[in-house]
Amino acid sequence: MAQEWARFTQDTAGSQAESEIAKKSVPMGVTSSFQYWDPYPISIVSADGAYMTDVDGRKLLDLSMGFGAMLAGHLNPEVIKEIDLSLREGMLFVTPSPISRDAAERICRRFGIDQVRFANSGTEATMYAVRVARAYTQKKSIVKMEGGYHGSYDPLTVSAKPALAEAGPADHPIPVPSPGTEPGTVYVIPFNDADAVREVFTAHAKDIACLIVEPVLENLGIVLPDAGYLQSLRNLCDEFGIVLIFDEVKTGLTAGPRGAAARIGVEPDLICLAKSIGGGLPLAAFGGKQKFMDTVTDGRMAHFGTFNGNPLAMAGVRAMDRICTDEALATAEALNYQALDRISAIINEFQLPAHTVGFGVKGCVTWSIDPVRNYRDYKATDFEIAELGWLWSLNRGIITPPGLDEQWLISLAHTQVEIDKLVADFRELAVALRA
Repeated sequence: MAQEWARFTQDTAGSQAESEIAKKSVPMGVTSSFQYWDPYPISIVSADGAYMTDVDGRKLLDLSMGFGAMLAGHLNPEVIKEIDLSLREGMLFVTPSPISRDAAERICRRFGIDQVRFANSGTEATMYAVRVARAYTQKKSIVKMEGGYHGSYDPLTVSAKPALAEAGPADHPIPVPSPGTEPGTVYVIPFNDADAVREVFTAHAKDIACLIVEPVLENLGIVLPDAGYLQSLRNLCDEFGIVLIFDEVKTGLTAGPRGAAARIGVEPDLICLAKSIGGGLPLAAFGGKQKFMDTVTDGRMAHFGTFNGNPLAMAGVRAMDRICTDEALATAEALNYQALDRISAIINEFQLPAHTVGFGVKGCVTWSIDPVRNYRDYKATDFEIAELGWLWSLNRGIITPPGLDEQWLISLAHTQVEIDKLVADFRELAVALRA
């Protein structure tokens, strides 16, 4: 590990200098705290297709792709064309427009929902979805998964990644609020445990407005739902009169042409979208069944925003709706699963304590022999090897998210060349680990 960090600092003097300069005007030198890592993050100056270039002039294969926001690839020509058209016709109206109406129709049609409202970030989308649920039910409490991440709205930061010393027993997690927040009442349960949901609902249904969940957890690597688990949530929410919210900010189009809910075959009451639907522009959305969205229509839930549905963001919707055909996404997914299969074979060849997990166009290597089904399983994985794997790739021209618990993304810009590079890099790591 020390050798790899020495190589990192040797190759990234420009990023180190830029980080020190940036800290004078920006806390931590980054515009979002997750971008920082010790001793300093890589600073990027340009991007095109599947690659980014850093301040040191290194061309890096981008396997982060903005957590899905760059699903089309950097500077996708279709996205650029739509943005250019928008710039020529007007950047911001702050009025109704056929442009935003058209985008809403595209989202509703693609994701199979009745109505949608636009926002500007995933945090806004999840926040407003919770507010819709509260307005509809006239109840306040929330149920979420331990380890589940839904942005920075106070109640949804509870137990996003709690320290185990504070989190209580695995089968009955203790809610752990983030410092400086006022979350209200939030019940925290293990993912993939329908009995825990029933227990909480039975005890507290009279106070619970909603259950919010990523259909596939993508803040802990990739954690897939057990067969029938999401349908159990649907059934329990129906039984107890609780609104079911799917947070598809990170899944969305990366899960397939119509998102994770449609792929898995479970219909939520409300859905939260962002990242992949906007072509790289700041955009989010929340929507669902009309009876819930009627809370916006009749004023029970107020939703405002100067930039909501702005023409630039709507240009991204148009482009992504046109680009993300079934065939295009199937091609990217096939490349992803080719990478997963080849890396899995390397894991078996070198008898590494790891396994691969994939969903849609995303994949990851989880450094554990046993499958990860929930947050406690994730905490038992080998973070030291995960860090080494991330650093190893970064030193050899492949950049993935720095959290050690995210996943790679195969965009529409990635080709067989990039898959071969990813697989070859992992083989070199495996050889080094067994040397």
